[in-house]
Amino acid sequence: MSSRFYIDATLACNTQIELTETVFHHWVKVLRAKVNDEATLFNGLGGEYNAKIIEIHKKSAVVEITTHLAINRTPQFHATLGQVMSKGDRMDYAIQKAVELGVSDIQLLTSERCEMRLKYERDQKKIEHWQGIAIAACEQCGLNVVPKIHAPITLQTWLKSDLPPTKLVLAPNNNTTNPLQDADPSIALLIGPEGGLSDAEIEQAQQHGFKAWCIGERVLRTETAPIVALSILNFVFK
Repeated sequence: MSSRFYIDATLACNTQIELTETVFHHWVKVLRAKVNDEATLFNGLGGEYNAKIIEIHKKSAVVEITTHLAINRTPQFHATLGQVMSKGDRMDYAIQKAVELGVSDIQLLTSERCEMRLKYERDQKKIEHWQGIAIAACEQCGLNVVPKIHAPITLQTWLKSDLPPTKLVLAPNNNTTNPLQDADPSIALLIGPEGGLSDAEIEQAQQHGFKAWCIGERVLRTETAPIVALSILNFVFK
């Protein structure tokens, strides 16, 4: 499989474009690409393009866009992940793996037991960092539509927003019914923080149409929960 790069640029067949600084650094400087080397480029608007380097300069390179492939590799469901933020590498890992498993977009949330309270300046830097993780995950796994990482809002605000018809919260389920039975493939998935959602928050989510989804008898970590849940959704809606 050839190298794949996300590029924030207009792509069209039989045109020439200059690589962005990020792609130039990775492809030419790090991977030591040469003239006539080829790679796959995508800009998040659908499909991917084959590109060949035709010029390399000291701080830039020009490529020719040759062909377009209408491939997105998106799953058969549309999942909006409501992820309560956690500290350190746990959040990075959760975002990376959720993207690899086909999440459509990620809404960052705060809750009663949330470990993070971001101020605006730091907030913007973290969002850019997490969006970069999402882009890198798409480059690695083959997805061509990059999920959007949305700025943090409170859990209560998100619950009141316009959400997909199937609403799932990872929480103990005392019912024997399967919340995925006859479920619409457009899904809102709520994952709590490391300390879990409080009973009041789970009840509030259920009042807004969320169904409790218990995955086995084990308690999953906040960064593991979306991986397991999205893996199941990939199987159910394959």
